[in-house]
Amino acid sequence: MEEQAYKRPSWDEYFMEIANTVATRATCDRGRSGCVIARNKQILVTGYVGSPRGLQHCDEIGHLMKKVYHEDGRITQHCMRTVHAEQNAICQAARLGIPLQGATIYCRMTPCRTCAMLIINCGIERVVCERKYHDSQESETMFLQSGVSLEYVYNEVQEYKDQQG
Repeated sequence: MEEQAYKRPSWDEYFMEIANTVATRATCDRGRSGCVIARNKQILVTGYVGSPRGLQHCDEIGHLMKKVYHEDGRITQHCMRTVHAEQNAICQAARLGIPLQGATIYCRMTPCRTCAMLIINCGIERVVCERKYHDSQESETMFLQSGVSLEYVYNEVQEYKDQQG
């Protein structure tokens, strides 16, 4: 049996794998998500889905579900107890005084509309997502219009628990 040569991961593969490891710290089982923000091949900060500091987590007391009514008539439900991974990473950078201008963010799926706006405004220039979020059109449009590069590892929609929003 011939031994296969070791394949060293690309920088994108490396940071995406770390983002998936960070996701194991998430405290909402609807979408255990994590992200990494890096620049010049160095990790700046990480973030994962979880409740604000000092508040109880979904894994401890359950979800805080709210209905969202869309213009097209759809009604989706979202857990409002947690802060998204991207938001937590951006907040962590702010707390530590780390500028994010010119950085790349590695995410499990397309950032939501709010996260996309934060990513654009803090100067992140590139977004690498493992998969698509099922409601990603607004974020994709904003990234395109603002000049933020958006790339997908897999061109498929991320499935997650109780996918309603």
